[in-house]
Amino acid sequence: MIVRKKAYARVGLIGNPSDGYYGKTISFAIKNFFAQVVLYESPELKILPYIRDRSNYPGIHALVDDVKMYGYYGGIRLLKATIKRFYEYCVQHNIELKPDNFTIRYHSNIPHMVGLAGSSAIVTACLRALMEFYGVSIPKVEQPQLILSVERDELGISAGLQDRVIQVYQGLVYMDFDRAYMEKFGHGKYEEMNPDLLPPLYVAYRTDFAEGSEIFHNNIKERFLHGDPEILKAIEVWKQLTDEVRSLLLKGEGRKIGPLLNKNFDWRARIYKISEGNLRMVEVARSTGASAKFTGSGGAIVGTYEDEEMYKRLEEKLGAMNIKVFKPEIAPPTGDNMQ
Repeated sequence: MIVRKKAYARVGLIGNPSDGYYGKTISFAIKNFFAQVVLYESPELKILPYIRDRSNYPGIHALVDDVKMYGYYGGIRLLKATIKRFYEYCVQHNIELKPDNFTIRYHSNIPHMVGLAGSSAIVTACLRALMEFYGVSIPKVEQPQLILSVERDELGISAGLQDRVIQVYQGLVYMDFDRAYMEKFGHGKYEEMNPDLLPPLYVAYRTDFAEGSEIFHNNIKERFLHGDPEILKAIEVWKQLTDEVRSLLLKGEGRKIGPLLNKNFDWRARIYKISEGNLRMVEVARSTGASAKFTGSGGAIVGTYEDEEMYKRLEEKLGAMNIKVFKPEIAPPTGDNMQ
């Protein structure tokens, strides 16, 4: 029995990063990039390394370049933590697992450290593979919280629900993380929307060493917990922008959302220290007439464009900065179960 499961990259259209602060967001999953996990029965439980987990290099410069691109940690720790949390979930819910062992490996073509949710894609794909191998069904609405616990609770990685929700549901999803609702039900309100409502969009990401804005986060979480008025105001603005974008999409007026995307980023820039490279990427994209905001934590942007001429200007101006531009292909919704 060979199990192959994918999870796709995520683009935060509007509202991010308010998902970590009981806010609202709209995101979509794209087929352009994905992580895949392959799992098959074997005498012992074995985790095979991927290129990002290597420990052999032709020289010291190669090691330094590898660390700059991928950091100090690969994906094996993500697989280990996912397997552990899956097992604990089954124990907690009195789900008996068959005694069979397996070999598991992953690969990913999601650009690293550019805010396209590459880590959570590996975890999501791993969970899907484990569910199929063991014949375990986990309610769809519970899966994002379980996936989040892998990184946040097991590995101490700062993360929110947005990435995990859209990678579980795929397609285009409006998310409301209302605090009272979250505390009562343990998850947010998730509304699947028709991806055909989206206007022409582009995504662009840095192909050089990415400077994710998480590195420059200041003390936003602490300020939020202490009720900083500036942070609370920004979160309210992001929530309002999310509802405005949702309304325009549902009315078939998706081409009007560009200024709202710009405003989302402008408010982010007011309270976060954005790296010079990331800020320049947004400015150059906007100079073509397109809108631009981060897809996630920095290193990649998403925006609207008017026509093919504007798209070509985006390719030319951003391409000169080692920034790749592409048109996102929306990953179809998963339906009732993860596929």
